[in-house]
Amino acid sequence: MGLSAHNYGAIVLGMKTTIELPDELLVEAKKRAAELRRPLRRLIEDGLRAQLAGGGKAARPRKGRRVRWVTVAGGLPAGVDIADRGIMHEWIRRQR
Repeated sequence: MGLSAHNYGAIVLGMKTTIELPDELLVEAKKRAAELRRPLRRLIEDGLRAQLAGGGKAARPRKGRRVRWVTVAGGLPAGVDIADRGIMHEWIRRQR
């Protein structure tokens, strides 16, 4: 059950998209698809359908880390312009 659209007279079924996955997850998914003798696309589609249907175990949201803000009196060193990367890098090199 895909979406259909006309594309210069031809009918296109389904939609293509690009997603970014962690390398190790993609490797595991490819191995699992090979074990099941299924295309990777089908494995991802089945997993997504199961998740949307509520059949999958929902991932627990990560607990956010508490950010401790550190503030100090001061400002920019004399002659440093934050809009000029070259000047900033040169100042950093001189501090070493």
